[in-house]
Amino acid sequence: MAEEVKLPALGENIPGGDIVDVKVKVGDVVKEGQALVEVEAEKSTLELPSPFAGSIAQVMVKKGDKVRTGQTLFLIDSKNGQAAAPSAKPATAPPAESRSPKVEASAKPQAVISSPLTPDASPPKGRGETTDPSPKGRGELPALKPPSGDGIVVPAGPATRKLAREWGVDLVQVPGTGPLGRVTQDDVKAYIRSLATTGGGARVQAAPLPSFEQWGPVEAKPFDSIRKKTADLVSLSWSLVPHVTHHDQADASEIEAFRRQQEGKGPKLTVTAFVLKACAIVLKEHPQFNSSLDVAKGQLVYKHYYHLGVAVDTERGLLVPVLRDVDKKSVHDIGREMAELAERARLKKITADDLRGGTFTISNLGGIGGTAFTPIVNYPEVAILGLSRSRMQPVWKDGQFAPRLILPLSLSYDHRVIDGAAAARFTRRLADMLENPLVMLLHA
Repeated sequence: MAEEVKLPALGENIPGGDIVDVKVKVGDVVKEGQALVEVEAEKSTLELPSPFAGSIAQVMVKKGDKVRTGQTLFLIDSKNGQAAAPSAKPATAPPAESRSPKVEASAKPQAVISSPLTPDASPPKGRGETTDPSPKGRGELPALKPPSGDGIVVPAGPATRKLAREWGVDLVQVPGTGPLGRVTQDDVKAYIRSLATTGGGARVQAAPLPSFEQWGPVEAKPFDSIRKKTADLVSLSWSLVPHVTHHDQADASEIEAFRRQQEGKGPKLTVTAFVLKACAIVLKEHPQFNSSLDVAKGQLVYKHYYHLGVAVDTERGLLVPVLRDVDKKSVHDIGREMAELAERARLKKITADDLRGGTFTISNLGGIGGTAFTPIVNYPEVAILGLSRSRMQPVWKDGQFAPRLILPLSLSYDHRVIDGAAAARFTRRLADMLENPLVMLLHA
C-alpha cells in the first residue's frame, strides 16, 4: 500500500527549504530510518529518514526544488502491504505560522505520512491562511494592538508577530499581502529590506535591472539558499544597526611562540582559539558588548552566558557555528571544539541549533589576507570582532626596534548601545590580554 512521505516541520519560523540531494530513485528498496533526501534550511542541512521499510513508488522532488512543510516528497509501498509505524501520526504538519515554538530545530526530523485512503489534511495552495480575520476564525491568540496606540488591529499570526518584535517593526506600517490584508513573515522581511534602501524612510522598490545581454554574453545562476539567507541577514542588520568600526593592533608574538611550542602535543592551537578565550574574559568585564537591544520594550538585555560564534568560509557560503560557554573552557577545549564545528560546517553536517544563540561573533580573514575590514554586526548581537593577517613589523621595545608579530583587530559595534570610548577600551583590553597570555590563567 502506497504511503505519502511529507516534509515535516524543520523548526520554528522555518516554512521549508531547498532539496540539495535526493538519495533514492523509483524502485529502490529502503529500510526504516534510511535517508531519503537532504534538505537545506536556515543554513543547515538535514536528512529526512524513511518512516518505514518499503520500495520507492514515486519520487516527487528533484535536486534544487524548493519545498514547504507538509509537501509530499515520496510515495512508498509499505513492506508486505503493512501500514506505517503506529508511532507516526497520519497528519500533516501545521502551517508555518501556527507551529508550536517548542519544536527544536536540532531534533532529527521524522517524516509525516498519511494514508492514500484518507483525505489529505494539508491545505491546498492559497489556503494556508483562513479568510476569516477574526481571532476566533483564525484559531489563534487575539491580535495585539500596535505601539502607535491608534486602536488598529493588524491581522497576523504568532510567528509573524514574533519576527516583528525581534526586529522592532510596527506591524501597522507593514502592507499585508495575505487574505484580507493579513501580514505574513515575508511581508515583514520585505518591509525591513526596503528600509535598507531608504535609511528608514518610505518604502522604495529597486528599479528593474537593465538587459545586460545587450552589451555581451551573460549567465544567470540561482541565488542559493545560504547566500540568500546571508543576504537577508546582513541587509536587515545594516538597515537597523548604526555601524561604527574601531581598529587596533595586538602584539601576538608571545602567543605565536607558545603556540609553536605546543605543536604535536595535543589539539592544534590557533590564534583564533586564544582570541575566543580572551574575548570571553573581556566580555565579562564589558557586559554591554554581550547584550541585545530590545527596541520594542525599550530595554537592553544583558546575557550572563558567553556563546561565541566563529565565521566559517565554506563552498556553500558563510556559516557561523556557535561555541557554547567559552568562558568555562580551556584554550585546548576551545580549539578542539572549533575545529570540529568548522569541519561539520564544511561537510554539511551542521544543524540549525549549531548556528543559534550566539552573543558575540569573531570573523577571521587572516588566513586569506588583508590589513583591516569592516565586519557587519551579527544582529541581534551588538558587536563583532574581525581579525586580519598578522605581519612582522618593527616595534620600539626596550629602547630599540624589534621584529614583532602584529595582529590587526577590527571591532564593529552598534552605536546605539556602545560609545566610541567603550569600543576603544574593549579592543585595548583585548590587545593587552593577547600580548600577555599568562593573564588568561587568572581567569580560568
